[in-house]
Amino acid sequence: MGKSLYIAEKPSVAQEFARALHVNGVRKDGYLESEDSVVTWCVGHLVTMSYPEVYDEKYKRWSLATLPFIPEKFLYEVIPSVKKQFQIVSGLLKRKDVDVIYVCTDSGREGEYIYRLVEQMAGVKGKVRKRVWIDSQTEEEILHGIQTAKDLSEYDNLASSAYLRAKEDYLMGINFSRLLSLKYGNAISNYLGTRYTVISVGRVMTCVLGMVVRREWEIRNFVKTPFYRVVATQSLGDGKEFPGEFRAVQGSDWYQSPKLYKENGFKEEKDAKELIRILEKNQPLQAVLERMEKKRETKNPPLLYNLAELQNECSRYLKISPDETLKIVQELYEKKLVTYPRTDARVLSTAVSKEIYKNIRGLAALDYAGGFVQEVLAGEAYKKIASTRYVNDKQITDHYAIIPTGQGLSALRSVGGHGAKIYEMIVRRFLSIFYPSAVYQKVSLVSMIGKERFFSNFRILQEPGYLKVAGMPKEKKNTEGDGENLDADPALLNALSALKKGSILPAKGLSIKEGETSPPKRYNSGSMILAMENAGSLIEDEELRSQIKGSGIGTSATRAEILKKLVANKYLALNKKTQVLTPTQLGEMIFCVVNVSIRSLLNPELTASWEKGLTYVAEGTISQEEYMVKLTTFIRRHTDQVMAGSYQTALKGMFDQLSPYYQKTTKPAPRRAAAKKEEQTV
Repeated sequence: MGKSLYIAEKPSVAQEFARALHVNGVRKDGYLESEDSVVTWCVGHLVTMSYPEVYDEKYKRWSLATLPFIPEKFLYEVIPSVKKQFQIVSGLLKRKDVDVIYVCTDSGREGEYIYRLVEQMAGVKGKVRKRVWIDSQTEEEILHGIQTAKDLSEYDNLASSAYLRAKEDYLMGINFSRLLSLKYGNAISNYLGTRYTVISVGRVMTCVLGMVVRREWEIRNFVKTPFYRVVATQSLGDGKEFPGEFRAVQGSDWYQSPKLYKENGFKEEKDAKELIRILEKNQPLQAVLERMEKKRETKNPPLLYNLAELQNECSRYLKISPDETLKIVQELYEKKLVTYPRTDARVLSTAVSKEIYKNIRGLAALDYAGGFVQEVLAGEAYKKIASTRYVNDKQITDHYAIIPTGQGLSALRSVGGHGAKIYEMIVRRFLSIFYPSAVYQKVSLVSMIGKERFFSNFRILQEPGYLKVAGMPKEKKNTEGDGENLDADPALLNALSALKKGSILPAKGLSIKEGETSPPKRYNSGSMILAMENAGSLIEDEELRSQIKGSGIGTSATRAEILKKLVANKYLALNKKTQVLTPTQLGEMIFCVVNVSIRSLLNPELTASWEKGLTYVAEGTISQEEYMVKLTTFIRRHTDQVMAGSYQTALKGMFDQLSPYYQKTTKPAPRRAAAKKEEQTV
């Protein structure tokens, strides 16, 4: 009987497989071996696509005459820095005593690609190959993944999708980067007074750059509009007071007046003063309660974290980049603390929900979670979780949401400050779903002073529900002037609740609150990840995000890397303290070049459609041949269009308009020798 070979993506993961399989044999150079098993590993990618000059020396020199570059057959090569490990893995794959290969690379498109390239280069034949698909690195999950491993051929469509993604990024990067650099690189260099400029273009990267630049232009073009609100301070006695805000609703002398900015504010202060003058004619100044409405409002526990949601919250609260968040949560995964991080799902599978008590029970030793764990287990809410919105098999593709495994707690000591905080965020979000909704009591009042109506809205938290676990929300400041969701203290709310229609409320005074419209917010690294997930739309409401499903820009595994590359290329600037993203002068100039030459690359919906196409390939809905025809047609068409166009003069005018916003000239890029690094991009 032959041996089984297990090939993991990283040495640390291979070690976990060896431990789970009790491979206690000899550790050799690049692998572990026992009587019946061999465990080896890649070190990330071992094989990559060859540069154009490998096909023909003529492609080494950038020239419009050699574009578009679309090979009939793609070439691959071993990455020189990891050649030794490739040779070790390749030798093991072809060993005569190995008859079954277990593919244990990360369970996703990229992990599939890493292994398939190695197998392709090694020329593996005549072996049984099985795919291990796991959601965590606990011993239980590893062993279950091995026992239920399917034939590798069942993942051929996923592999096809992975190959196509790489070809797409390769072809768009090489062709469009060379094309635009040759056509318009000098226009940028001459303007900035630099030697040359490589214009790095990518299917996803360029689209994201466009989103940041467009947002910056919206902010620059924004004109603030001042407005003036009239507020009445009304008295309840016993020193209790509350504000009421004027609104020009139907029946008001100011209803639909052109002097209004919306219904609750005046464009000019003099008109607000005029309203006060009219109302103060009647003394004593008092308000009459016209109506009061009381209602209960519930707030459900949020859905679980996927990678994008976690990256967004870490950017907001911990002020760390999406790339750093991914590195940390990957470490938590490799230490068995959490489930697979590169997931788009925010729900659990039915199968997982049946055993979820194990995950809960394992958290009992945590200081901040132990009490909640006991409550959850005692209440047995977890037994009904499968019937809630937190379990939905239809919303899961490769992996379910990120949750704690309940194992590996001893490893928390070694993950660092941010690691411990992120783990706590995941734990609290997870335990929250087993608690009831938070309940608020809301009171809305409409009072009249003369013919004009004043509106007040208050709420108080009556039943914290899941907020006990998740943490109480901080009181929100009312900056929009809409009078909504003002948190009240219980005593005030009780006093308000005692009022009846017709109650007289002495008005202690009328005042003017000045406000102004606000420009759009700049993206921060977290909100950009969410905007990428939602195909270019920043949807801030968490509930709404959960309802809107579509193909995003990039994938959970690539979005952080895309932002990192844009910053590294000096196309975007990232404020490390605030995580706010802004374009650089060079980035804006490149946006202008793309906007006049290949504008569709800036279209989030189109970029998302490419990703959707890859999903269809993975699902078997369309063939890789169909996808390649679409891709090559797109590249040929746009190459021809750029060749025929000439926008140097127009670009000079655009650059002049941008220049005043930058005091210092941005130094673009690297030496020509580094140019090839800019080609294969996303």
